[in-house]
Amino acid sequence: MSEVLENILSLQKEINQHNYNYYVLDNPTISDQDFDFKLKELEKLEEIYRINNPSIDKDFFSHSPTKRVGGEINKSFKQFEHRYQMLSLSNTYSKEEIIDFVSRAKESLGNEDDLEWICELKYDGVAVSLNYKDGKLFRALTRGNGVIGDDITDNIKTIRSIPLILFGEGYPDEFEIRGEVIFPHLAFNDFNENKILNGEEPFANPRNAASGSVKLLDPKETAKRKLDCYLYFLLSEDKKLNSLTHYEKLKLAKSWGFNIPPYIAICKGIEDIMEFIEYWDVERHNLGFDTDGIVIKLNDTSLWERLGSTAKSPRWASAYKFKAERACSKLLSIEYNVGRTGVVTPIANFEPVWIGGTSVKRASLHNSDFIEKLDIRLGDEVYIEKGGEIIPKIVGINFIARKTNSQKFQYIKTCPQCNTPLIKEEGEAGYYCPNYNHCPPQILGRFQHFISKKAMNIDTLGGERMGYLLDHKLVFDFADLYSLSENQLIGIGNIDQEKKGSIQEKGAFNLIKAIEDSKNIPFERVLYALGIRYVGEVVAKKLAKHYKNINNLINANFFELTEVDEIGDKIAESIISYFSNPENIALIEKLKSKGLKFEIEDVSISNKLQGLSFVVSGSFENYSRDGIKKVIEDNSGKIISGVSAKVNYLVAGDKMGPEKKKKAEKLGVKIISEEDFNELIK
Repeated sequence: MSEVLENILSLQKEINQHNYNYYVLDNPTISDQDFDFKLKELEKLEEIYRINNPSIDKDFFSHSPTKRVGGEINKSFKQFEHRYQMLSLSNTYSKEEIIDFVSRAKESLGNEDDLEWICELKYDGVAVSLNYKDGKLFRALTRGNGVIGDDITDNIKTIRSIPLILFGEGYPDEFEIRGEVIFPHLAFNDFNENKILNGEEPFANPRNAASGSVKLLDPKETAKRKLDCYLYFLLSEDKKLNSLTHYEKLKLAKSWGFNIPPYIAICKGIEDIMEFIEYWDVERHNLGFDTDGIVIKLNDTSLWERLGSTAKSPRWASAYKFKAERACSKLLSIEYNVGRTGVVTPIANFEPVWIGGTSVKRASLHNSDFIEKLDIRLGDEVYIEKGGEIIPKIVGINFIARKTNSQKFQYIKTCPQCNTPLIKEEGEAGYYCPNYNHCPPQILGRFQHFISKKAMNIDTLGGERMGYLLDHKLVFDFADLYSLSENQLIGIGNIDQEKKGSIQEKGAFNLIKAIEDSKNIPFERVLYALGIRYVGEVVAKKLAKHYKNINNLINANFFELTEVDEIGDKIAESIISYFSNPENIALIEKLKSKGLKFEIEDVSISNKLQGLSFVVSGSFENYSRDGIKKVIEDNSGKIISGVSAKVNYLVAGDKMGPEKKKKAEKLGVKIISEEDFNELIK
């Protein structure tokens, strides 16, 4: 081993120890200046080694502390299946509900006495799952849908409290640890102050900011935000580790270098649990980060399997949510927002108030029925809460403070954007503007929907640039996008600030390429992209599969439409209304002429799997996961996201999640291999 490499490894080890002392033990043994000096020295040594050894793998120093400052820019986030499904916790809001939760657990376990419970804070950030192999961070995933998450490893490496290489000994060859990435108040406030100084819009709250930060494409930007991470849940196939209690596992994880929070207690029963809740309900306001409740778990992990889980949450754990903070403020005005489908949403503007660590001055009033139900009037003192401590909402009126001359609020009768008389259909709570093709916010909203990832996937365009095209009158309908040239796009930007954010040559080239590529989008997504009211992704897929092409759908009558699976009266009426408009038919003809797909491509569809439902898990030799799902659907089978008694087959690939397998075996669901599946469709 060369002297340079020896110095590198020694310095890496020393810096890792300093990180652990500072971020986990809260006991720094070196000044910030000395730490920065050592880090810069390490960067220089690693660069020298790379120059002298040009053939080394680019990941040779992938676990170095120098990676804390961020690596190369990611073009996108790959997705991977969680080895263990990331379930959500059921929520409780009162002592009575906690008593019920504890009682149910006792009854299910045969009324066992002396159950120990662990109480922890519920951290208000973004959930992550960290996978370690051979003592090194291997992969970090977001929760995603609980089954599949985004790979955010490069961004997670920038969080200094997360060990890249473990300390101590006794850890399994492979394991997973879960926790919450948070944006500490000090770091959040500093970052917001800088945004304001730079003339940028500040973040609304630490939780949303943390969520966005772990999904930034440039890890260097993530590193600037000084995020932190608390870890609280250890999973492994290691028998020795799994024989320990939850609390013992966390103590062990701390010795390996993980940032296990100190806000934890072993509770013997309801009284201990409530004491913990009552203490932190007050003391949480003195913490340097946001928390919105308490998590209660059985300490004895051997009992977890006996209690099991529902489809969404475990029966051995529950979350107690703190009561939402409430404030009172004067209602100043009500304005209206028009969405892409024409729905008009009233928005309340009130004097700014401080709730849950942020200043709030606006809240949705949902619809006219909501205003009438609460009898909201201008000038009222309104009570505001944060739903889930995130979304502000008006929950009531201080009628004692109401002035005697206040007037009942009159809801608008015409669209605030185009003056068209509003319509309120029977059974609907809100009004909408029927001026589908000429109301400005509806036009912009529909364009934004048309170009969205799940529709035409013109991802390089985005909402802001779409606004530029409309402002400059380069497009009037969807088909106009397919007539654009690079020369038309270069240099355009916000009309008021033409130079700022204008489209450059490379951006124009990428835009035209993305628009051209979108011509390959299949019929069901083109149908979804049209933005027909009530026709979402699933409905569009059903209609495309049933009618095969757009002409058959256009000519379908009300009765025929309602015969299609999952198509009710409301959807059928909306479809007929859309195709009754000559402008919409003309648009479809223009889009056809531009080469968009309005019929299902010829595929060999059979009924071999009709009436059968499948769950797909793991990776396969001859199919991607989406590929095998498409084959199932092409043969009239049905895809189910989670294992239940209604599932006929679990198609098991390599590295299938063990929880799915256990559940399938328990419910008697037949587990088949890729080869077995191929036999089914022969």
